[in-house]
Amino acid sequence: MTREQWKQFLKRWSEEWVDAHDPERDTPLAAGVAQERWLGFAPAGAEEIAAAEARLGRTLPPSLREFLLTTDGWRDAGAFIYRLAGTSELAWLADADDSGWIAAYSDTEFCEDDEEPEGEIIARSLRLSLDGDAAVMFLDPEDVDERGEWAAYWLASWSGSGPERFGSFYDLMYDQYVSFHALRRPAGATRDHWDAEVEKARLAALGGAVEAPLAVLEEASRFGNDRARLLRFQMLALLGDTRTVPLDRVVVVDEERVDFLRAPLFTRELLPLVHAEEQQAPLWGTTTLQRLKGCGSEEVRAVALDFDPDVFDPNALTYGNPEFDAAVHRILDRLDADPDFPRPQEETGRPRLPESLWPELRAAVELWRPVDEDHVAPVVLLAHPVLAELIAEERGREILSMRRGPER
Repeated sequence: MTREQWKQFLKRWSEEWVDAHDPERDTPLAAGVAQERWLGFAPAGAEEIAAAEARLGRTLPPSLREFLLTTDGWRDAGAFIYRLAGTSELAWLADADDSGWIAAYSDTEFCEDDEEPEGEIIARSLRLSLDGDAAVMFLDPEDVDERGEWAAYWLASWSGSGPERFGSFYDLMYDQYVSFHALRRPAGATRDHWDAEVEKARLAALGGAVEAPLAVLEEASRFGNDRARLLRFQMLALLGDTRTVPLDRVVVVDEERVDFLRAPLFTRELLPLVHAEEQQAPLWGTTTLQRLKGCGSEEVRAVALDFDPDVFDPNALTYGNPEFDAAVHRILDRLDADPDFPRPQEETGRPRLPESLWPELRAAVELWRPVDEDHVAPVVLLAHPVLAELIAEERGREILSMRRGPER
């Protein structure tokens, strides 16, 4: 990360932070920040860097040195770190006023058995943050990569986990920038960029691409892009992964997004998945339907309370546009009329599905069309237990690899 790259990155961060500031809710901005639209300070000079290195007895890692030569300290490194140290304020955590972090994590280890205890890492660390919401940022001088970068850490006592490791100071700062976007979703060039990238990823997904769109949607989701999370859920669900983006993350919405509950993607595709999950749920754990019932929004709760598990029938579902729906129901009707079905397999105890079923369903997918511009895959198929059994990961990938909808 060069000085010029730091300058451009921090300039955008500052401008977005100032634009997102809410005087009625947020702590007042420091003097001059709003006018200058800059969260930093004047850059440190080479002499100040050299003095800090001499005092600490170590050469600072490259990304931190270039950062300090861009701004000698920083305000608001994300939502929970209020101030980063400048050259004169850098200190070993063991010598700092907040050295209590060392004792707090010496007896509580969140690391695996083959990992170094976090208390030892914290004890030798270089403290970066001066003030935060029970949170601290630090560098490990003994964990150095081939570029000379020290491993960087973010730790909050309320997080429920130990120190989170990053490859460098820049990687840590970028993560804090991402978390700021996820929490505040400020308008500006960054949000516009990810909106455009998500749309490109959607079109690529409908065109049959899988890995590339998923990578874009994953990064956009980190920035708090709700549409990216929704599209990513659909693709991962067909790949058999419902844990990375759980169903409740896309259907439990806040007051600002209650219109989504009336969208056809929710009512025709996602709500059947909620109901199917409820019918198949184990006795323990919290289901998506239970989360909907506990939501603060009255409209969201009403959706959940309308569900009657005794009435839900996957055979009565509408599976999408009329052509696709008719093709799916022809398959299910023929299967239902088959006197040999269900016939359990000896190895699994599950129904033995006719070999012709998958080619028929795959051919039917060619008739599928999205219900709206947030729809990239026929996920409602997974609400039917037989179809869900049929669409294992590789078959789900085969569906996603087909050109679908308007992209055919």
